[in-house]
Amino acid sequence: MPGCILLDVRIPGLSGPELQERLNKLGSTLPIVFITGYPDFPTTVRTVKAGAEDFLTKPVSADELLPAIERAIARHETTLGQKNKLDLFRSRIKTLTPRERQVFELVIRGKTNKQTANALGGTERTIRAHRARVMEKLQPPSLAELVSLAERVGLLGGDASGSQPTA
Repeated sequence: MPGCILLDVRIPGLSGPELQERLNKLGSTLPIVFITGYPDFPTTVRTVKAGAEDFLTKPVSADELLPAIERAIARHETTLGQKNKLDLFRSRIKTLTPRERQVFELVIRGKTNKQTANALGGTERTIRAHRARVMEKLQPPSLAELVSLAERVGLLGGDASGSQPTA
């Protein structure tokens, strides 16, 4: 569920920036809107660099606070949507057979059906069939989106050939 954290910089026992650091280490994706009665530049920079959505100085009016919270929640909704899309893609990859996975990995690196057939020791016709099943199982809107999703889940890394994918 989308949300955000409204956090004061000065909290007894644990400062807001320290709590932000702990939440980041735990993998929290909730955006943080900081408020403070004692603004200082180093703290502002530190919290923003660590991912704070906004940094407001007290007294904070509703006209200032509510839009900051709305922006933070909107960003969190976007983040959750992207995470869910990538999680779904990862789960679909797990449904590929070993041969489909091999074809998939060559396709996202821009290999043609002929190159894939040569690399895997099959025929172009068989590779086209595997490739069609890969696209059917993974359901990307396009080949470009397939490559983009593969890159975002870490399947391309630094070993991509840099060549353009072919249809």
